[in-house]
Amino acid sequence: MPVHLRAEPGDYAPVVLVPGDPNRARFIAEHVFDDGARLVNSERGALGYTGSFRGVPVSVQAVGMGCASAAIYYSELIQLGARRLIRVGTVGGFAEGLQMGDLVVAVSATPDDGIVLQLTGGEPHAPTATFSLVERAVANARSAGVRVHVGPVVSSALFYDPRDGIMDRWRQRGHLAVEMEAAVLYTLGAIHGIETLCLAAVSDIIGPQGAERISDDELRAGVDRMVRIACELATG
Repeated sequence: MPVHLRAEPGDYAPVVLVPGDPNRARFIAEHVFDDGARLVNSERGALGYTGSFRGVPVSVQAVGMGCASAAIYYSELIQLGARRLIRVGTVGGFAEGLQMGDLVVAVSATPDDGIVLQLTGGEPHAPTATFSLVERAVANARSAGVRVHVGPVVSSALFYDPRDGIMDRWRQRGHLAVEMEAAVLYTLGAIHGIETLCLAAVSDIIGPQGAERISDDELRAGVDRMVRIACELATG
């Protein structure tokens, strides 16, 4: 039994959705999965559930915020047999054309966090999603009429970043948005040979004058669209 996930092999399905927020994990289990999802972890308040979507087994596990927290849970899920991890999170968008609640599919994640270099022993690495999952996520989103943007994101170590102009420099280099976990997800996926993808709803628009926050109703709608697309990937 791992240290932070008080579960045994078989408690989690091979495919796990990995939000940061325990409340989002609970919502997915109670309102998106088929009836009868069971709680498999509550250690430290990091809620995890196993259930099914359209009859196919799938789990959801909260992983906290930032690469340091998420890496613990991603690693322990892999220890317990997970073979596909799909992040369902939020991003601060700064690319032109992004709107509140839009879906971002992260092809790659530039690591602005030293944990990736620690995992690779200091060797350069480009954290990249499993492309077959990228293709299917985009196709499913477009089929459902969801506004979707595909490209690189940045995984930052800091939510309150004091560096002047850093968001604009990331935007100028072609990034769509910033978040905090995808780079370590993709790196661990490469190290352990499992499938990984980050889907994220735009919860903030970051501009020269600061950030504009999404409304609660817009966020719920965007997250619901994202999660249902993730469940389609989980069961395909």
